[in-house]
Amino acid sequence: MIRLLRRAALLLPFMAANALAQPAPQGGEPYEFVRGLQAVQDGIANGDTAAHGSHIALIRQIGEKFLAADPAVWSNPRNGQAVVIYLLSGGAPQIVRKLPLDKMNVDERLFNGALAYVEGRQEEARELLKEIKPRTIPSGLGGQVALVQGALFARAEASLAIERLDDARLLLPGTLVEEAALRREILLVGQAEDFEKFEFLALAYIRHYRNSIYAGDFWQRFSAGLTQSSLALDERRFARISALLEQIDRASRLKLYLVIARAAMVRGRLAVTRLAGERALTLSADASAERERAHFFRGASRVLTDEYDGGLAELKTLDRSKLPERDVPLLNAAVQLALDVRKPFASGSAAAADKPPATPARLDLSSSIATLARAHKQLGELELLTKDRRP
Repeated sequence: MIRLLRRAALLLPFMAANALAQPAPQGGEPYEFVRGLQAVQDGIANGDTAAHGSHIALIRQIGEKFLAADPAVWSNPRNGQAVVIYLLSGGAPQIVRKLPLDKMNVDERLFNGALAYVEGRQEEARELLKEIKPRTIPSGLGGQVALVQGALFARAEASLAIERLDDARLLLPGTLVEEAALRREILLVGQAEDFEKFEFLALAYIRHYRNSIYAGDFWQRFSAGLTQSSLALDERRFARISALLEQIDRASRLKLYLVIARAAMVRGRLAVTRLAGERALTLSADASAERERAHFFRGASRVLTDEYDGGLAELKTLDRSKLPERDVPLLNAAVQLALDVRKPFASGSAAAADKPPATPARLDLSSSIATLARAHKQLGELELLTKDRRP
C-alpha cells in the first residue's frame, strides 16, 4: 500500500503535464522519472484508460530527459538501475545507446541482458540474465527482471519460468508487473496440470486486476491453459471450474464449455462431457450452431451411459448441417457405438439372436471390454483425423 501511495504521488505531475501537452517536469533524477512511469503503468493495471493513453508519450518524454541529463548523474547506481527498468518497461533501446555508457553505474549483465531482450536477441538475453537472482537486487528492478526471465524461459524451462514469475508477483505486488506475471503464469501452470495453483492465480487476477486494460489477454491465456490440459476433465472439480468461468462473458463461457465437452468426449470422460454440454445448452440460443453442438455432446454422453433411448433420440434429431465438419465423424462414431451396444451377443439359439434386447436401466460398459476398447480406439483415431489444427 505504501508503494502504491508513493507512486500515486509521483504520477500526478506526469499526468498533469500530459494533459496540458507539456514536456515532463524539468527537475529530478532519472530514477524519479522512471518511478513516475511505473505509476502510470500501475494505473493501466487498474483499468485507467487515461494512463494507457499517456503511456507512450511519457516514455518518449523520459527518453528525452535521459538524453538531456548531466553525464555525472549516471554514476548514481539508482539511475543506472532506472535505465534497465526503463528498457524493460517499453523504453527505446535507441535512446539508451546514446547515453554515456562508460559512466553508467549498473551491473553489466543486467544492462546488456535488458538490451538484448528488447532488441530481440533472445538467446543472448537468456545467457546474460539466467543466473541473476531477482530477490538479491532491489525489488523495483528485481520484479522487472523476474518478469522478463519468466518470458525468456517459458518454453525451454517452464519450471524456472514459473519460479521467476512467482518472484515477480512477490517483489512488486499491486503493480503492472504483478498483473503481467499473472497473465503469463496462468498458461504455464495450466500446461503443468497444477489445478490448485491455476485456480489460485485466476482468483488473484479476478480479485485485483479484473478491470485491467489487458484483462482480455489474461482470459485468452486462462482459456488456453484450461483447454490445452486435462484440468477441466475431472468431474470432481467441475463446480470449481464453473465458478471460474462465471467471471467470463457469456459468449466466451459458451465457447469454453463446448471445447471442454469435446475434449472430455474424446478422452472418454463422459460425466464431464454431459456436464459441459448441459452448461452450453443453458447459454446457447435456440436453433444456433452452438445449441446443436451442445445437444450433440449431451446426447453422446447419455447414449453411452444411463439414458440410451433419450440419448439416441437426441443424436438422431440433430441438424448435422450446423455441426463443424470435424464433429461429424465423432457423431457418426457415437451413433454407431450406441447401435453396437444394443446388438445381441451371439448364442446357440437363432431365436435369441432375432429377439431385440431389453433396454437396461443403466448400461454397464465395464462389462464389455471389447466394446470399451473399440470405443476408445475409434474415438482416438477420429481425434487424430479431426484434430483442431488452429494455432
